[in-house]
Amino acid sequence: MNLVGQWSEIERGLPDAWSSVQLHLTVADEGRCDRAAALLGPANPGRHGKDVFFATARRGAGIGPDAVRRLLRKLDAEAIDAKLELVASEEAPGEKLSERKTMQAGWQEALHGLPPDWSDVYAEVRLDSTDYLERAALLLAPVNPARYGGATGFRFRSASTFGYGVSPAMAGRCLARCDEEGITGEVEILRSLSDSFPVGTQGPVWLVGGRSV
Repeated sequence: MNLVGQWSEIERGLPDAWSSVQLHLTVADEGRCDRAAALLGPANPGRHGKDVFFATARRGAGIGPDAVRRLLRKLDAEAIDAKLELVASEEAPGEKLSERKTMQAGWQEALHGLPPDWSDVYAEVRLDSTDYLERAALLLAPVNPARYGGATGFRFRSASTFGYGVSPAMAGRCLARCDEEGITGEVEILRSLSDSFPVGTQGPVWLVGGRSV
């Protein structure tokens, strides 16, 4: 099994509320340890002989789990034979991630707060880590996400029945796909309109920061 597969197997065995993990990489060929440690450089690894140690965290300091996967993929691409093992893991002291509201649930809750005749909304997804940006952008592609707002923010439009914007059901499905892959964050509706009826256009336009959205 390659290193990405080994990491995926370790992830599946972690508790739902894990917050940080210590990992041990044993490189089969000591002559390739320098290269392995160099490829793992963003994780700030420590090395002793054929053993390389590094950590990952869901929040705060350190690289995230998706970044670990990207780094290990580089080792696999260079055919570095190694074994990845879990040394220790810690759980979040407060709120358990398994009990946290999913992004799909957050979207549904936000929609329920709108008047029954809502027609258009402008919404924002704020991810918990920049490590999620690349994968989340792919999973959210059907909503036409725009990188706008904070460092981990995507914004999109939704229309209830017609006009410009993804349907609320499709937005919910895309957010559910993120939830299924362990991508966490929050969803907020920034602006909304009710009972709009575009004539000869795709729908209303908002001006945000001098930009039409």
